[in-house]
Amino acid sequence: MLGRPLRARDTELMTAALQALGCGIEWRTDTVSITPVNSWGSADIDCGLAGNVMRFVPAVSGLAQGIVHFDGDPRARERPLAPLLDALRRSGVVIDDGGRGGLPFSIKGRGHIHGGEVAIDSSASSQFVTAMLLAGCRYDEGLQLRHVGEALPSRPHIDMTLRLLELSSVDVTAPGEGAWNVKPGIPRVTNAVVEPDLSNAFAFFCAALATRGTCTVTDFPPKSVQPIHKVQEIVEAFGGAFHQKRDTLRVSAADTLQGVDLDLGEVGELVPNVAALAATASSPSRIRGVAHLRGHETDRLAALVAELSALGCDIAETADGLTINPGPLTGGVFHTYHDHRMATSGALIGLTTSGVEVEDIATTRKTLPDFPALWRQMLGH
Repeated sequence: MLGRPLRARDTELMTAALQALGCGIEWRTDTVSITPVNSWGSADIDCGLAGNVMRFVPAVSGLAQGIVHFDGDPRARERPLAPLLDALRRSGVVIDDGGRGGLPFSIKGRGHIHGGEVAIDSSASSQFVTAMLLAGCRYDEGLQLRHVGEALPSRPHIDMTLRLLELSSVDVTAPGEGAWNVKPGIPRVTNAVVEPDLSNAFAFFCAALATRGTCTVTDFPPKSVQPIHKVQEIVEAFGGAFHQKRDTLRVSAADTLQGVDLDLGEVGELVPNVAALAATASSPSRIRGVAHLRGHETDRLAALVAELSALGCDIAETADGLTINPGPLTGGVFHTYHDHRMATSGALIGLTTSGVEVEDIATTRKTLPDFPALWRQMLGH
């Protein structure tokens, strides 16, 4: 039983995927109950634009007795998957992707996955590692996983995965940098409470900074598995103050929003909101370590340059990020590219620039279905 689950498009897609594989899932008002798979059979999986579905579910689908076919939204076919599919093949999974290295593809489940020693290049997404770690305990030989690419992005997400596995009685160790061992076994999960999503809360923290106000999040676990230290670093770099006291997080703005120079490789999902703040700051900003954002829901670096430039911002791509020279902005349509983070970025610009119209704000339903109502409530509308 999971308490306080998020019901958004991503979680609904994951629910449907697991149900298609034979898992019993029942949603109630504040909980969701999950019954493990008894019989794995053939299935058709709609990934939508959910990275967790297109990456996590394939890692277990070789355990099915039948063909599991994956496809998704048009942009999903462009998102990087080849390193994960290659690693699964090295684990003994039979995959037919027509040489595309991405969606659509089919997995021929044989009821088991060998596992063992597997190398993987996760420089494009930490979700490749997470997918293998989550499934590895059900592989015949467990998993000895080794990252062989360049810098590994979003490390806090992998740390969150390891913590979840430990809480589920999975024997997992990290014998060295970029290496993990998972022993074979069956996870033991009973009840858990889902933490509030810090990445969704971040848009509201940024709203406080942009408007020289204060934002408070209550009922937040004192010992969170999420990267609170990076959020604090970002807030303080802009000149704001970040306070955590027991179960309360509070962000307070300074009189001046100052420019930043930040490596956000660990928290790339926050870049669109950081860029929106930087576009209205008092001095130039540089965002580094986020080349992997080119393979997210959209190419976020190119999208941010296109949309902020159209509003009058002096912004440019670098090899691994952005440079932003703030100046007066004008109104206009802020396109979202079906990307929830782009939508919240546009909403932030609209707080301080009149005439900004965010195209398809409903795309926030991907991870925060009531975002428009929460934003209006924040504004007192």
